[in-house]
Amino acid sequence: MAALRYAGLDDTDSEDELPLGWEQRTTKDGWVYYANHTEEKTQWEHPKTGKRKRIAGDLPYGWEQETDENGQVYFVDHINKRTTYLDPRLAFTVDDNPTKPTNRQRYDGSTTAMEILQGRDFTGRVVVVTGANSGIAF
Repeated sequence: MAALRYAGLDDTDSEDELPLGWEQRTTKDGWVYYANHTEEKTQWEHPKTGKRKRIAGDLPYGWEQETDENGQVYFVDHINKRTTYLDPRLAFTVDDNPTKPTNRQRYDGSTTAMEILQGRDFTGRVVVVTGANSGIAF
């Protein structure tokens, strides 16, 4: 997790935290895969959650993606003058195929917008909010 701190990202206690000996990496086209250094294997699914993930969106402001002489992709943070091989967008991955609930999810007046939006990627979509005088939009 020192690499996360070095890249300016904080360590978390989320369910996405990797087991000891695992590393999260990305392909050039934004797919996330996991390297198990103990068994020297890689896989597409998260070792704990079983979910596939991809990177959504552009690099944060001030960051640039470069390639070194060996063909390895690295990232330059021009604001903090740091270089890392860890993609800063890894903190903001989205599920490749989010599982849809089998039963209709019900929300009420106490439901927050974050509860409804969790696990959903609205990149490139237009969202219309209704019910502006009650419910989540109030």
